[in-house]
Amino acid sequence: MALYEHVFLARQDLSQAQVDALAATATEIVESMQGKVTKTETWGLKNLAYKIKRNRKAHFVMLNIEAPGDVVAELERQTQINEDVIRYVTIRVDEHEGGPSVMMRKSDRERTRRREREGN
Repeated sequence: MALYEHVFLARQDLSQAQVDALAATATEIVESMQGKVTKTETWGLKNLAYKIKRNRKAHFVMLNIEAPGDVVAELERQTQINEDVIRYVTIRVDEHEGGPSVMMRKSDRERTRRREREGN
């Protein structure tokens, strides 16, 4: 089976529970077609470089997927229909990154720096 990374941006006015529900729906789509989601990461609410559909911020979510191409095509079709998703991208990769992604490590570093500043 092929390996993919699927990242989608959800509208800024959604709650975290709604964003988690979107990720769960994407997982259900993949698993209903004999694919597998190996990792789900929520990167949080981040500023966008430019407005997308009148949104200045978006919730970022990444899914690592093991599935054939037709499963990914169906996931993208369903994602495109969803009004809560403002952008998405799916990339085929040779292997999935072990441990937390670069975005998660970056947020951990920022959190550590903030704590160090507050402690001084």
